[in-house]
Amino acid sequence: MVNNIIRTDEELVKSYAQGNNEAFDALLKRHQDRVFNYILRVVKNEDVANDIFQETFVKAILTIKQGRYTENGKFPAWISRIAHNLIIDHFRQEKSENVQSADIEEIDVLNRKELCERTIEDELIANQITADVKYLIEELPDLQKEVLKMRYYQNLSFKEIASLTGVSINTALGRMRYAILNLRRIAQEKDIVLTL
Repeated sequence: MVNNIIRTDEELVKSYAQGNNEAFDALLKRHQDRVFNYILRVVKNEDVANDIFQETFVKAILTIKQGRYTENGKFPAWISRIAHNLIIDHFRQEKSENVQSADIEEIDVLNRKELCERTIEDELIANQITADVKYLIEELPDLQKEVLKMRYYQNLSFKEIASLTGVSINTALGRMRYAILNLRRIAQEKDIVLTL
């Protein structure tokens, strides 16, 4: 058997999917410091970081065991994305738990979220959503990507898009429809949440 230390991440994932638990131990050992330090840097709480770290690798185990791991050659990015999504989930949950009841007598009516500047967590989530949307758009077929970018980033009408791309308005509309359907499908497949 080839020594796990010299095997690539992809070889280890494949081996683990086939039942070799030592292969996952090698993956964990290889990436644990980087993933944990990233989580800790963002959440700034060691207990929370430990929980998210464990949840990250549990999710990775389940995904690999279910045969849903598809990020060939990109295990570090894939495991980091899982960790990042779990960090966002943590901040969302924390935010919903900190909502104040309207039944409390002494409420400062000016102390409302919509009147405040965005928090660090809001910024983090918004930045991640923007990055996720850009990632998803790049996964689209070229013709769909072109129409979507022209519509949303250049603010062009479908008539203008049709003229510039040399197709009918119906074709431009169809490409946009398929682009949106594909974005939803890819987001679901990659377990990407695009809401605050």
